[in-house]
Amino acid sequence: MFNTEQVIEYLLAFMIAFLISFSATPIAKVISRKIGAIDVPNDDRRMHTKPLARSGGLAIIAGFMASVLFLVINAYFENLPIIPLRQLIGIFSGALIVAAVGIIDDIKRVDAKIKFLVQAVAAVCVVVIGGMRIEYLTNPFIKLGYSRLPLYISYPLTILWIMAITNAVNLIDGLDGLAAGTTAISCISLFIITLLINKDAYFAPMVAVMALALAGSATGFLPFNFHPAKIIMGDSGAYFMGFILGTISIQGALKSYTAISISIPIIVLGLPLFDTTTAFLRRIFNKQFFMRADRKHIHHKLIDMGLSHKQAVIVMYTATAALGLSAIVMANKGPLSAIILMIIVAAFVVGGAFFMKDINIDEMPVKNAETIEKQKDNPAAQSSIVAGNVRNN
Repeated sequence: MFNTEQVIEYLLAFMIAFLISFSATPIAKVISRKIGAIDVPNDDRRMHTKPLARSGGLAIIAGFMASVLFLVINAYFENLPIIPLRQLIGIFSGALIVAAVGIIDDIKRVDAKIKFLVQAVAAVCVVVIGGMRIEYLTNPFIKLGYSRLPLYISYPLTILWIMAITNAVNLIDGLDGLAAGTTAISCISLFIITLLINKDAYFAPMVAVMALALAGSATGFLPFNFHPAKIIMGDSGAYFMGFILGTISIQGALKSYTAISISIPIIVLGLPLFDTTTAFLRRIFNKQFFMRADRKHIHHKLIDMGLSHKQAVIVMYTATAALGLSAIVMANKGPLSAIILMIIVAAFVVGGAFFMKDINIDEMPVKNAETIEKQKDNPAAQSSIVAGNVRNN
């Protein structure tokens, strides 16, 4: 059970990050305009129709860093360290490196190969400076159910994992509010899972604080980023959030030596990981560079099905929450219960997504729907209603 100090600590991690991120987003919008970080919708991948400030990630970074640093410094003076200094330096160094290349990319496009190399360097910081790595892997062919990885496998696997999650979050950042919302949901899931399977471990407070701080930062940014967005996070925010997500999953579920440890973060981050994997395979099959952008991601497919912008995001939120809930059930009840839950929830999510396209929640206010029914034989009235909807949008 939690004691009062832990509850206050976790609430502070979320609330400090939320308030700073929320307050800093308008400032980030001004900074974006001054440095020329503007996203112009000049291709069919972009879902917005007007130029938007694209360095909203600065607010997310500020909220997260301020929250974590405040709690770390406060804990130090109380002689209750939350995060070992070595790990803190490793995580912050890597996160700031990917954020820096993201900010540059928001202003002036950076070659994809250079970004890939920089991400690798940032992940190495976590492994070498922070001393963090994936130590165990599920192995159903031995009695224990897991194997301890040798260093020559552990190090590259850790680097690849962090890079994969970093790019996964960036690739799903294609609709207003999508990356911020799914990241917040995934962080809450990782927070709960860490407390379920590793609550007494030395790293549990670090993972819990960082997960809630990132969730708070993403949630604070969301009011400005949800459709229709006033600002987008850009690569600075997407890379930063993905990097932190990948790192805390290593110290959370992947740090466990239970037989299901590798499955849990894969399920929690299943949606962005699936989207990224299929995107990379698709591009390699088509003989394209695997980091080349296209318009064939899951959220694009939902839009092409006829869903509105908000509906597509809600479907993705629901799927992420369902996967997170399944991972929590797996950690607490075992794989069989989680599989049954995933099948049931998947049926409802797919069915809901299929029929949701017939519900025009974005385009038609209720009062106009009633008026159309009453005045469907009056062309002048219908023209007035359509014009009113156009003005509202």
